[in-house]
Amino acid sequence: MKANLLEWIDNNRVLFGSMAKAIWDNPQIGFEETIASQLHRDAAAKAGFRISDVDGMPTAFVAECGSGKPVLGLLGEFDALAQMSQVVSGEPKPVKAGAPGHGCGHNLLGVASLTAAIALKEALDKGEIQGTLRYYACPAEEMLSGKVRMAEQGVFDDLDACLAWHPSSVNMPWAGSLLSLCSAEFSFKGLSAHAGAAPHMGRSALDAVELMDIGANFMREHVHESSRIHYIITKGGKQPNTVPDEASVWYNLRAPGSEGLLDNCRWLTEIARGAAMMTQTTLLPIDFKSGVYEVLSNQTLVSLIEQNMRYCGPPVYSEADHKLAAKITASMPPAAKQKGMDAGFIPHRLKDLYLHEDILSPTDEGKSQSASTDAGDVSQIAPFAQFGACTWPIGVNPHTWQATASAGSGIGTTGMLFAAKTLACSLYDLFSMPEVLDKAKVEFFEVTGGARYVSVMERVKGLDG
Repeated sequence: MKANLLEWIDNNRVLFGSMAKAIWDNPQIGFEETIASQLHRDAAAKAGFRISDVDGMPTAFVAECGSGKPVLGLLGEFDALAQMSQVVSGEPKPVKAGAPGHGCGHNLLGVASLTAAIALKEALDKGEIQGTLRYYACPAEEMLSGKVRMAEQGVFDDLDACLAWHPSSVNMPWAGSLLSLCSAEFSFKGLSAHAGAAPHMGRSALDAVELMDIGANFMREHVHESSRIHYIITKGGKQPNTVPDEASVWYNLRAPGSEGLLDNCRWLTEIARGAAMMTQTTLLPIDFKSGVYEVLSNQTLVSLIEQNMRYCGPPVYSEADHKLAAKITASMPPAAKQKGMDAGFIPHRLKDLYLHEDILSPTDEGKSQSASTDAGDVSQIAPFAQFGACTWPIGVNPHTWQATASAGSGIGTTGMLFAAKTLACSLYDLFSMPEVLDKAKVEFFEVTGGARYVSVMERVKGLDG
């Protein structure tokens, strides 16, 4: 019974809350999350899961229990962000200046999914439900590559459905999408010369970078309005008195769909080639760093998640949580709070609240958040849905010190445990209600046409020709 799942999670709230805090206390960036990964691995092994490693990814693993069909999955993450160190406080104060911190709440994300998995294993062991359950320990989401590399190895291929969640400022299923993305660095090779005495002897690689950037900014007007183009110059020469013979620029391109993304990548690549021609420099092989698909939110699963969010009841925060939330909110100008709410499609009527102690129906259906996630690749392989749970005050943006502070506090822990309950109950229904799972699979096939998964990274390789 689902009521037993809720009771089990409540009885183990201190154990998993301590685990999330231990990961918050020891933040590590993508592919370096050895402490968090080991904590997850040890907890899964102790619970009796079968553990499988993922080739070439020491901090990734798959924990499995049960057997046969259906095969249902939960996604977990635990990587931190660079330079996001922060104490639990209502004012900016790093634990260690320049150190990483959990500004996206991934210390909570993975633990909630693992908690749900261990709770469900109890039901599987008792024979209440039948099938195979997997917990995916996924590194480096912030680098938008962990799940892509796992997907390329086929670890998600036999899933019948997969669920996830993310720390947020409201409790709401996500019916919309997130943007597809391609990240690539363009490097040019020129010819150095004395910039004063013999500039005619040189060919500036920096000129190529600057002309490429100008071309990209003219391109910006003619791409889809939801597309994004952002870049940084990673190498621009050593000193102005020498014509730079090497220069590089790193671009992130985002688009609502992968086809539009690939079109933009082709266009940008042509601009880079043109910049090389104009400056008589050479465009070196393009370094494609990462690429992810847009998220396909399965509406059947979105509805199921909402039902279970309401079944579990909204999280209720302590007086101390509300006091901290008030201080954190006071640190944000009203305009910043409103922008944070707008980015998350949060209704204006919630603007005077500090913490969300209710459940929202999706407000993002047919819309796309401007961020990206490698969970999009999983959504191209199997029916997928996710939701947000309130782990920081309303209007707080992720990747901020306010988010880091909240993720290490009782606010984060309370939201995390609510997320664990929602995940556990939603998967319990999928195990015990085959008609719902079948409906989700039919919807998935209608959207994808049964197309075989090929990563964005594989698809962009042909552009560098």
